[in-house]
Parts: sequence; structure tokens; C-alpha cells
Amino acid sequence: MSTRPALQRGITLIEQIMFIIIVSVGVIGLVSVMNPAIRASADPMLTKQLVAIAESLLNEVMHQPFTWCDPDDPAASTALSYGDCASPQNTNTTASFSGAETRFGVAPDSPFDNVSDYGGHSWANIDDPSGSHAMAGYSASVAVAPAGTALGLADDSAALSVTVTVTRGSETFSLTGYRFRYAPRI
Repeated sequence: MSTRPALQRGITLIEQIMFIIIVSVGVIGLVSVMNPAIRASADPMLTKQLVAIAESLLNEVMHQPFTWCDPDDPAASTALSYGDCASPQNTNTTASFSGAETRFGVAPDSPFDNVSDYGGHSWANIDDPSGSHAMAGYSASVAVAPAGTALGLADDSAALSVTVTVTRGSETFSLTGYRFRYAPRI
């Protein structure tokens, strides 16, 4: 009677070692690719915060009046030119017109009260009206520039370009909006 050779079952020790080595090299390669992505996964949160701050500040600026006169001027609601005002506003778009005005002024006539008051200002830490640094570590600046002719209007002062730039560390986000004069209505 002849004996049949035994059928091989399972894998040899050498095959197991080779499998472990190949899988280990693959896992190490995958982890080395994923590690920088995992380390940078906080960046979307930082970007969302930069965008939220920029949107908030731009919204705050865009809701200010853009008239010929300072809103406290008696002619603010009826003026049709700078000449109709006792205190013209929005003529110089690089700085606040009144040194007494601030972003969160509490005394009468002390808060920013028109679009151009924000021009050229920057804040090292973004705070809220209570003065607490709600977003410490974030800085913001506002640039206001005439944009009427760039938008096809005959008068360059008929529209303003408002750009808010927010920074934290090496990350920067800018947002631009346009404000059109619709004086004499405030």
C-alpha cells in the first residue's frame, strides 16, 4: 500500500514573519502620513474663529451710518453734500475723526458712529463691549477706502471698501465689504 503525502495545512513560520514585517512597514507608512494631518486638525477651528471674528467686525462697521455729516450733526438727515454739514464725516477714510470716539464709548457722543471712524484702527485682542478679552490672542484691523469709481460710480466717495483683517499667530483672514452712500437717509 502506498502512502499519500500529507497535505500542507496552515502557514510556515517564515511566512508568518514575512507577513508581520510587510504589514508593519505598511502601518508605519500610514501612521507617518496621518500624523501631520492629525497634528494640524485644530486648524479648521482656528479658521472658523478667524472667519467669525472678521464677519462680526465687518457687520459692526457696515451697520454704521455712511452720510455726509457726523450722525450727531443736526443736518445729518438732510445734507446733500459735505458743505451742508457743520461737521463733515467720511471725507478722510484712514482714521477716526474724533479723538474722543472709541469702539465701545460709553459717554454720549463717544462711540464710533459712522463707517469711517473704524478706518485705520486695530486691536491687539478682540474684546466685547464689557471690555473683557473674549478672543485673547486674536488681533484685527480695519481698512476703509473710497471705492466708488472702482464700482463704476461717477463719485469715488459714493462707496467705501471696508476690509477687516484678523490674525492669530501665522494665520490671517481678510474679509471685504462695500458700503454705499444713501444720504440724506441715514
